[in-house]
Amino acid sequence: MMSATDHPAFGRIMPFVFVFLWSTGFVGAKFGLPYAEPFTFLLIRFLIVIVLMVPVVLMMGARWPKSWREAGHIAVVGALVHGIYLGGIFAAIDTGLPAGLAALIAGLQPVLTASVVGALLGERVTGRQWLGLVFGLAGVAMVLLPKIDAGVGITTGGLALAVFGLFGISAGTIYQKRFCTGMDLRSGTVIQYVAASAVVAIGAFALETRQVDWTTDFVLVMAWLVLVLSIGAIMLLMALIRQGEATRVASMFYLVPPTAAMFAWLLFDEQLGVLGFAGFGIAALGVAMVMGKR
Repeated sequence: MMSATDHPAFGRIMPFVFVFLWSTGFVGAKFGLPYAEPFTFLLIRFLIVIVLMVPVVLMMGARWPKSWREAGHIAVVGALVHGIYLGGIFAAIDTGLPAGLAALIAGLQPVLTASVVGALLGERVTGRQWLGLVFGLAGVAMVLLPKIDAGVGITTGGLALAVFGLFGISAGTIYQKRFCTGMDLRSGTVIQYVAASAVVAIGAFALETRQVDWTTDFVLVMAWLVLVLSIGAIMLLMALIRQGEATRVASMFYLVPPTAAMFAWLLFDEQLGVLGFAGFGIAALGVAMVMGKR
């Protein structure tokens, strides 16, 4: 697996596979939240991932962290990337915040990451990359802003939760690159979800009834989110962070809101329009400018 991630084709193709997979998370939230409260939903999801991953890690003889310090760094990333980011976004959508607006707020991650990455990681963000970041943000806005009905479902609390999630994944991406690039992706995933479970469990037991409507739709959504996103997409993200610079990895998230809007157009008949398609192209151009060779 590690040798596969070092192949040149991995860095060219897998970012777009990741964007496709990660974008389905917003669709999963829309399908699943009617059947369970957000923190309860995520707690069940994370616990299932742990149950599935532990036997795999043991059978494959994956390397565990050599020290509690290393394990602690990995746990911090899990709490940030899974617990705080997903907890914030799911809770925001549950308050009535439009999924498109939640995706737009999450789409600010590349700018937030690039603004601090130089000082923390010593990565220089070039002028062309800054321009690409601006293009990406403009493209995201073109896709999603026309879809937001002013004032409908938008509350201060919902916006604050989405911004909280944004800071979580931005900090997690930087922290992962700074402290955890050498972790084993298999054992590291287990540690991260244990930490994330602790974060969302606090919300589930303090704020929610923890009641779940176990319908067929809920089970299918949970299966997709567990197997494809929580295991497949997250391990892919960690591999991409290990291989590439934080700014370039973060720039991929510009493609997530437009792609999520495309899914909404296909699955829920939410119209995209000419401006939306143009924004998708501009966001893609911005990502290309950030990820291209200098």
